[in-house]
Amino acid sequence: MKTKFLLLAFLLAAFAYSATAQSLQKGNLVGTHTMKLTLKPGVTEKQFIDFFNLKYKPAFTKALPEWQVFLVKSIRGDVPKDTYGLIYVIKSVQARDKFYNQNGTESEIQKAAREKLKPIFEEFDKIGTYETVYTDWEVL
Repeated sequence: MKTKFLLLAFLLAAFAYSATAQSLQKGNLVGTHTMKLTLKPGVTEKQFIDFFNLKYKPAFTKALPEWQVFLVKSIRGDVPKDTYGLIYVIKSVQARDKFYNQNGTESEIQKAAREKLKPIFEEFDKIGTYETVYTDWEVL
């Protein structure tokens, strides 16, 4: 009985930790991007999703450690169904501003990060192209 209680307590503590570790905090920045995605002939949506999750996302996170990126797909609302988007969660406005100047141009740090990601971007060019419209939101 004592072992079961300790196991349950451990599982609850682990769940509570993981739930708070994943939540947004005051000062975080959330970037929402709506994508206009055009896949190359013969490329499937599954290939795009696999590329994003298995290659792009890990490389992106390594190059920009204070940023997280998530691929999303609309299911209802003002954006047409099955539209792809990106959600960026950034530690803070200051973390974003390391990579982008006040006028929206890339900083030298961002240019270096983009250079690290160049092979990933080149691989994506074989999959398709996209344009985004975005809004940055600060968690208050």
